[in-house]
Amino acid sequence: MTKIKSMAVFCGAADGNNPAYIKGAHTLGKIMAENGVDLVYGAGHVGMMGAVAKSVLDAGGRAIGVINKTLNEREEQTFLLTDLILYPSLHERKDAMYAMSDAFCILPGGIGTMDELSEIMTLKQIGDLNKPIILFNIAGFWDPFRIFIDRLISEGYLKPEYEKLVTYIDRAEDILPTAQKEIDAIDNKK
Repeated sequence: MTKIKSMAVFCGAADGNNPAYIKGAHTLGKIMAENGVDLVYGAGHVGMMGAVAKSVLDAGGRAIGVINKTLNEREEQTFLLTDLILYPSLHERKDAMYAMSDAFCILPGGIGTMDELSEIMTLKQIGDLNKPIILFNIAGFWDPFRIFIDRLISEGYLKPEYEKLVTYIDRAEDILPTAQKEIDAIDNKK
């Protein structure tokens, strides 16, 4: 069986208005480091991104930042990452993150986070990606998204089985075990 070694975390470059979001990001980062799971993320040092990365590093884990040229020129790194990988475009950056990761965890975030989530869901839907996608539902953040997905199904825009493209998890402690179970199930189908 394949053991999860790396997980991409997509989330906001802002803290958000609910302190539970940052707390959840810190908890997830610590858990990842304690379990030897490398963080693959957008290389940001602020907001949710910075909270996850700092917690991974503080707990002795590895944080691999993947960034494109434009964002790298605008953002100043305030702490040293395990690795910083630079790509010419946002598209190439995302492709690299998808390839480097065994699973994906999406925390609260904005339009960029939604873009990343939509793209990996689409790739999974068409069969180009077969990896777990976990929505860390901190303080019910992803509840409206679940309702939206249900609406897409009821209106005939999404097949009912595609509701299972993602898994909603409320507790950080359940993310890695759930992702591992999904990886094991994928391995068993091969």
